Amino acid sequence: MSKYTDPAKELLEHIGGKDNIAAVTHCATRMRFVLNDPSKAAIEKIKSIKLVKGTFTQAGQFQVIIGNEVALFYNDFIKLAGVDSTTKDEAKVAAKQNMNWLQRMMAHLADIFTPLIPALVVGGLILGFRNVIGDIKLLDNGTKTIIEVSQFWAGVHSFLWLIGEAVFHFLPVGITWSIAKKMGASQILGIVLGITLVSPQLLNAYAVADAKDIPVWDFGFAQVEMIGYQAQVIPAILAGLLLAFLETRLRKIVPNSISMIVVPFLALIPTVLIAHTILGPIGWTIGSAISNVVYTSLTSAFGWLFAAIFGFAYAPLVITGLHHMTNAIDLQLMSELGGTNLWPMIALSNIAQGSAVLAMIYINRKNEEEKQVSIPACISCYLGVTEPAMFGINLKYGFPFLAAMLGSMCAAVISVGTDVMANSIGVGGLPGILSIQPQHMAMFAISMAVAIVIPFILTMIFAKTGIKKIAFKK
Repeated sequence: MSKYTDPAKELLEHIGGKDNIAAVTHCATRMRFVLNDPSKAAIEKIKSIKLVKGTFTQAGQFQVIIGNEVALFYNDFIKLAGVDSTTKDEAKVAAKQNMNWLQRMMAHLADIFTPLIPALVVGGLILGFRNVIGDIKLLDNGTKTIIEVSQFWAGVHSFLWLIGEAVFHFLPVGITWSIAKKMGASQILGIVLGITLVSPQLLNAYAVADAKDIPVWDFGFAQVEMIGYQAQVIPAILAGLLLAFLETRLRKIVPNSISMIVVPFLALIPTVLIAHTILGPIGWTIGSAISNVVYTSLTSAFGWLFAAIFGFAYAPLVITGLHHMTNAIDLQLMSELGGTNLWPMIALSNIAQGSAVLAMIYINRKNEEEKQVSIPACISCYLGVTEPAMFGINLKYGFPFLAAMLGSMCAAVISVGTDVMANSIGVGGLPGILSIQPQHMAMFAISMAVAIVIPFILTMIFAKTGIKKIAFKK
């Protein structure tokens, strides 16, 4: 008998038994259940299990926070419960039975962009580093940049653009691949479709505004503009969805004997044509409108109000899963403006949640059992992973979550009020400063300080006032 046997038995009982489990898998810190009847889960009893650090429901999955031991616990649990191991993708499919249409849409959006995040983070860090050595005059009494003085760093600056261009200019290739993978279409066709949107044969999207003559494909009776969609998000999404729709439908009606030849041909060629004649222009217009609305909102006289609302509400959005929509907006802002002023607020919200946990560590410093949960949660939160902090500590007590939201709001107002811009999506915690454009790093550092200090102080104050009692009131 292992140390996980008894907790596993308790969890199985309180989850509603084996018959209530439609699917179960795990991630880095959590057990992820798809339950046939979520109401059968005795949440308070589950939280009382010593190994459990918290619970929450997201994207149709009932998630139980275990911590770094989750893989070992999971192995014992599925043996005890007599259920089959499930992959994350299978669990996501099963979870749709517990999701409404909005949650399903957000889940689809998350599935598209999540595989791209590692590349986007790397790309953002590269752009930030290139800006430091190539744009800021740090040498010779502030008259020269590093690349103007050193040939080595000039070579590094040029070389790194190879990666930066691949990540951002050719982003549509990643998007169409990701959609093809998710929708069950041929991934190589998704890649080919993406390349047709950014081919060197086309007029680069960044040159369209200044172009006097746009090249065209002349079919005699009609002409199609040869415009590329470098860094464009929505045109790539629309094209990818059309390809996946056509291919999966054609597979159902085309005989297997000729499917290998007919299906790719009839799926890819119409998609590429429609992408360049209809979907591309429409997607470009929609994307530009979205980025303009967001950017105008953040830079207008009422930008502080937009920032305050977003900073205050982002953490609750994470609970619902609606925060995934910000990835598409961030990427659209990057393509239109060369950076995003939305993502810095997300990083600040994560920091604020960690700071509230830091205060709880101090408040409960004599509680050794609590520290086993709160210290790892605080560290992971400062490194950009907020779930253990939010669900294991802040939502458990209530008032730290409110303190973090208020601190995030104040930090967001400062960030937006000083026009802080990030190169791209980055690590959503303290390391996030590495993705900030160099000229804004000082103000972002101040915003970070606010996101650390205010939630800490407010959590301490709330713990000693009536706010704490209100938070615990049933």
